Amino acid sequence: MSRLKVSAERDSRAGFRSEKTDCGNSVPQGLLKAARKSGQLNLSGRNLSEVPQCVWRINVDIPEEANQNLSFGATERWWEQTDLTKLIISNNKLQSLTDDLRLLPALTILDIHDNQLTSLPSAIRELENLQKLNVSHNKLEILPKEITNLRNLKGLYLQHNELTSIPEGFEQLFSLEDLDLSNNRLTAVPASFSSLSSLLRLNLSSNRLKSLPAEISRMKRLKHLDCNSNLLETVPSELAGMDSLELLYLRRNKLRFLPEFSSCRLLKELHVGENQIEMLGAEHLKHLNSILVLDLKDNKLKSVPDEIILLQSLERLDLSNNDISSLPYTLGNLRLKFLALEGNPLRTIRREIINKGTQEVLKYLRSKIKDDGPSQNDCITETAMTLPSESIVNVHAIITLKILEYSDKQTTLIPDEVFDAVKNNIITSINFSKNQLCEVPKRIVELKDMVSDVNLSFNKLSFISLDLCLLQKLTFLDLRNNFLNSLPEEMELLIRLQMINLSFNRFKILPEVLYRIPTLETILISNNQVGSVDPQKMKKMENLTTLDLQNNDLLQIPPELGNCVNLRKENPSAWYIVSIQTLLLDGNPFRVPRAAILMKGTAAILEYLRDRIPT
Repeated sequence: MSRLKVSAERDSRAGFRSEKTDCGNSVPQGLLKAARKSGQLNLSGRNLSEVPQCVWRINVDIPEEANQNLSFGATERWWEQTDLTKLIISNNKLQSLTDDLRLLPALTILDIHDNQLTSLPSAIRELENLQKLNVSHNKLEILPKEITNLRNLKGLYLQHNELTSIPEGFEQLFSLEDLDLSNNRLTAVPASFSSLSSLLRLNLSSNRLKSLPAEISRMKRLKHLDCNSNLLETVPSELAGMDSLELLYLRRNKLRFLPEFSSCRLLKELHVGENQIEMLGAEHLKHLNSILVLDLKDNKLKSVPDEIILLQSLERLDLSNNDISSLPYTLGNLRLKFLALEGNPLRTIRREIINKGTQEVLKYLRSKIKDDGPSQNDCITETAMTLPSESIVNVHAIITLKILEYSDKQTTLIPDEVFDAVKNNIITSINFSKNQLCEVPKRIVELKDMVSDVNLSFNKLSFISLDLCLLQKLTFLDLRNNFLNSLPEEMELLIRLQMINLSFNRFKILPEVLYRIPTLETILISNNQVGSVDPQKMKKMENLTTLDLQNNDLLQIPPELGNCVNLRKENPSAWYIVSIQTLLLDGNPFRVPRAAILMKGTAAILEYLRDRIPT
C-alpha cells in the first residue's frame, strides 16, 4: 500500500476518492485499465482539446472496476498497478497542459507533438525521471526555465515551433544526447551549449542563425551537426577541430569560404551546397581522410584542385551548378560511385561523355592523364558562353542540358526574359523551385509540346492552374513544400505522368484525380494531413509501385490495401506480383500495423493487411 501513501502526499483525498472523473468517449475505461498494467498510454489522434483528468489521475484515483468487482482476481488487483511511464498524446488539439502533469512523476517518455501548445507548465520540473520529451510541431514561443531541471533527459525534440531563444541554464541538461531545435526562429546559440558534453546529435536547421559560437567545438562527443537553411556567412575555425564529428550539414546558407578541417578525421559527410563558396583549395581537403560524401552543388566554384585525389574514400561528389570549366584529370583515379557535373560550363569534356554517367567520365579523365592535354575535338567551341552566375538565365543549361533553370531567386514571378531565352531550343526540364511563386507561370504552356519534367517545389502555390494540365508530355512533377490542399480534375489529362511529389503541403485526402491517372508509378504525399485512402480505387492503379504516406493523419489502414496486387497471367491462381513495392506509413497515429510490422518492410505490411480482410 506504499503506492497510495505516495499518491496521498500529492493529493490528500487520494485514499478516499473513487474514480468519478468522466473521460467520456475520448478515453475508454478499457484503455485506462490496460495502461495501469503496462505503464503505457497512447492517446494520439483522438481530437482532444484538453487532457482528461482521469489521465492525469490514473495512478492516484481508485479505478472504477474497484467498485464493480468485490472478488478481485489476480488480473484485477488495482492496488498492484504499474506507474505510467510512457504517455503519447500527439496529433490532437491541445492548447495547454495543466500543472496536474506533476501527478505522473514516473514518466520517462512524454510525446505531445503535433498539437497547438503555446507554453509548457512549470510543473514539468517534477518529471525528474523523464528521458524523452517530444514537443515538436506546436506553437511554443518560449521554454519554461523549469525544463532545465530534467537532468535525466536524453532526447529533446522542439522542431517546428516558434522559439526565439533558449532559457538560461539549458546546459544543465548534461544527459542530453539528441537535441532538435530545427524550424524555429532562433537568432543565436548560447556559448553555454558547449557544456552539453553528452550531446551526439544537434539539429539547428531552418532558423535565423548568423553565426555559431566558437565554444561549440567543446562538444567532444557530437557526431551529427545540422545547420542547414540559416544565415551563416562564416563558421568558426574551431569547428574544424571537432574530432568526433561524422556528419556536417551547412546547406542553404551564405558561406563564401570553408573552414580548414584539421581534426575532423572521422567526418564522413560534408554538405555545403547552395552557398556562395568561390574557392576549394588543398587546405580544405587534406585532412578529410574518411569523407564519403562531399556536396558542393549550387556554389560559385570555378575550379577543382588536383588535391581532390587525396580523398581516397570519397564515394559521392556533387559539383553541379557551379562555374567549373575544366576538371583535373586526377579526379579519374577516385573510386566514385556518383559524380554530378550538370550546370557547369565544362569545355574540356564532351557532353555525350557526361551524359553516359559517372564511370564513363572517370574513365575518360584517366585516359587523359598520360596525354599532354585535351585535344581540340574535346573542346566545346562556344567559348563565349556566359557563366551561370553572370546571367539572369543559364544559357549553358538551355543549350546543353535542355533545362530552363530559374531557381532560388525568391521571386514572385518568372521574368519574360527567362522564357524568351528558350528561342528555338528544345527544353525537356523546367526548374522554378525555391521562389515565392503564388501561381504557375502562364507562359509555361508555351513549352507544352516539349517538357517532361517540372519542378515547382518550395514556392507558395495554393492552387494549380489549367496551364500545367496541358503539358501532354509531363512525366515528373515536383510540387512539394507549397500550400496546396487540392488538385484540379483536369490533371487526368496528364496521360504520361509517372511521378508526383506532393509532400509538405496541406492535403487532407489523397486527391481523387490521382486515382484516375493510370500511368502513375510514384506518389509522394508525406507530411500532409491525409486521413484516408480508397483501396478500391487504388487497386485499379496497376502501375503504382511507390506510395509514401509518412507523417499524415491516418487513424487506420484499410486491410483491402493489402490487395493492391496484380495477378501473374501465367498462373493467376497461384502467383502474385505485388504492384506496390514501397509503402511508407511511419509517423501516422494508427495503432495497427504495429511498429514491428512496419519495420519488416512493404511485403510484410501488405501480407499483414491481407490477413486482416474479413472472410
